[in-house]
Amino acid sequence: MIDKENTGISFAANTLDDIPTPSKNAKNITGLVKKGGKIVGYQLSDNRIVDKEEGVALAKAGEIAGVGIAHRKDTEYLKSIPDGTDDNNLSHLPTVKA
Repeated sequence: MIDKENTGISFAANTLDDIPTPSKNAKNITGLVKKGGKIVGYQLSDNRIVDKEEGVALAKAGEIAGVGIAHRKDTEYLKSIPDGTDDNNLSHLPTVKA
């Protein structure tokens, strides 16, 4: 896990429960799968589509780069690690079909 206190990551990163350290072969998220406007899955840089729960598990295992784990009520989800650049935020990614 990355130490948020000593990396210079902004205050916004403190809203994340965990920032896993990505492996050297970690994939990036390139698209979002949505249903009714809500994110239900992710497209990875190897074109694989995973549901939200699998995406969280992969990120925790260091297999997805550039994201942290957050939660709302009892549901965990992925969130971009704040870096001052909007272009790589999950909210700026295209919606893809599963």
